Order: sequence, then C-alpha cells, then structure tokens
Amino acid sequence: MTARAFITGLSGLELSTDERSFLREARPWGLILFKRNIDNPDQVIALIGEALHEIGAWTPVLVDQEGGRVQRLGPPHWPVYPAAAAYGALYDRDRAAGLAAARLGARLIAADLYSLGITVDCLPLADVPVAGADRVIGDRAYGETADKVAALAAAVADGLQAGGVLPVLKHLPGHGRATADSHLQLPVVSADRATLEATDFAAFRPLKKLPLGMTAHVVFSAIDPVLPATCSATIIREVIRGFIGFDGLLMSDDVSMGALSGTLTERTRAALSAGCDLVLHCNGRLDEMQAVANEAPELAGEAARRAAAALASRRPPDHSDLAVARRDFAALLTRMAKV
Repeated sequence: MTARAFITGLSGLELSTDERSFLREARPWGLILFKRNIDNPDQVIALIGEALHEIGAWTPVLVDQEGGRVQRLGPPHWPVYPAAAAYGALYDRDRAAGLAAARLGARLIAADLYSLGITVDCLPLADVPVAGADRVIGDRAYGETADKVAALAAAVADGLQAGGVLPVLKHLPGHGRATADSHLQLPVVSADRATLEATDFAAFRPLKKLPLGMTAHVVFSAIDPVLPATCSATIIREVIRGFIGFDGLLMSDDVSMGALSGTLTERTRAALSAGCDLVLHCNGRLDEMQAVANEAPELAGEAARRAAAALASRRPPDHSDLAVARRDFAALLTRMAKV
C-alpha cells in the first residue's frame, strides 16, 4: 500500500492496541521518537520493530538527536554530545579541526541510532542566529555567519550519511532571526528580502542537495506578511524551492506547535496546500494523530518522487572503526573544552 503524507509520533514506551490499529490503517510515511518513547536499547528496538510490523519494514524512523539541549537519547545508555556552538568555537580556532569534530560527532550519533533501527536524524540546522533573537536556536546553531554555518552543517550531514542515517536540513528557510519560540507562539521576522537572502537563506543554499528538509514556523513579512513559511506557498515556491534551490523531500515542522493556528485538520491542509510534501505531527495524542491522518493524502506526484529519492539516497554505514572514532572524538572534545 502507498504511504500517506505524514509522519507521526507515538505516545509511550510500548504500542497501545489503538496505536497498532492506527498505524496499520493510517499508513504514515514515517515515525518520530521522543524521550517519552525511549528508555533503553532493547526497549527502543522492540518499539520500532512492533511499529514497523504494522506499517512496513521500509518505514523511516526519525529522531531529534542534535547534541546539547536537544538530545532524545542520553545517559546511561548513550553518550552526551556537544551543542553545535561548540563545534563552531573550535572551527574559529582551527577550521579543519572544527569540521573534523562536527563530522565525527555526527558519525558517532549515526552509529548510536543505526544500532537501534533509527534511520533519520533531524539534523543539521542551518539557522543563523542574530543578536536579540529568541534562544530557542541559540547554541543549537553552528555560528553567526552563513558560510561557517553551511560548512559545519555539511560536515554533520556527511557524518550522518557515512553512518547509514539520513539527515534532515532544518529549519528552512531560517529560524535564527526569530524573536519568539515557535513551540509557543508565531515569530514574525521583519528583515528585508535582500538581507534575508544574504544571511539567513544563504546558509541553506550550499546544502540544497540534502535529501530531506524541514520548514520553519516563521513569518517573513517582506515575502508573505501573513503566513508562516510552513503554510506559505509563496515562501516555499520562491525561497525554499526557488532561491535556495532545495529539491529534497520537504516536511513541515511539528504542526501541533503553538506557532500555528486552527484545527489540526486545517493546519495539515494548509501545510500540504502550500507545498510541503509531508506533515510532521509529534505529540503522540491519538485524536490529533487521527485528524492529521484523515487530511493527509497518499503520496503521489512530485512528493512521491522526492520521497523515493530520499530513501534511495541512504547507504550502508562505512567501515569506520568505532572504538578508534570514539577515542579520536574524545581527544577533539578535550580541545573543544579548551576553546
């Protein structure tokens, strides 16, 4: 059966009977896991196996494993990884070392995920923060200039792909300038288009060939004064697909976030009508999951093409010696701590 154009969360550590039926009948394109779904490796493997039994072994399994503040898997079973800004600080001191650390950290994250059956990481960010912006991005960003952010984000994407995990470029076309947390309310960015193209949008252009991307729930008033990027056909067409040139599979950020208004049905319809290929819903509330599923069509046309291309781009992990890689990364962490 053809998957439908949404990615869904789950409620807990095990599938409920109702969730089993939902997955089987709704046929989401992918699953996304959060801390509420993660206890220990055996449990995560079992949860993923049960879910994929209902919808198909090919189904992508996503997680937000950035390091720093955004890390769904952590001690005692998984390592702590540094925030993006730590790689940026090392990059400023030694460009080659910063890039090597970013790539190696991502390669080790991929090893952690791959061993569990998690095949997609919602990383890297190419957001470029500015002074006075909300801290929701903050140290999750690799730096404050487009070229530095793009270089480190590319290294991270390469590390993930080398480990058999697909990267997701976020948050298109940029969340760094937002003065509000889109989890809670809708940010409005008033910078003119020329400034945005030279800074925020520019960081994404070198990354346009990545297989998957995620939108920002941010209004860019110089381009669309009403709708956030997720729901703006103008921004998706002119900026994400146009100026940036991104042709990968485009998912919304979580449609249950406070930045968006309307019912879940209306939010889903708005995102898909604007040009998102997939809608992401994360909170694991079954009634909301069902509302999203009811509005999401089967993948077809360009969305289906992009989905197939994204999955086809995933490759087996390279033959890195992980013990050596962890030793080398520890040495780089020591250097990062001294910056």
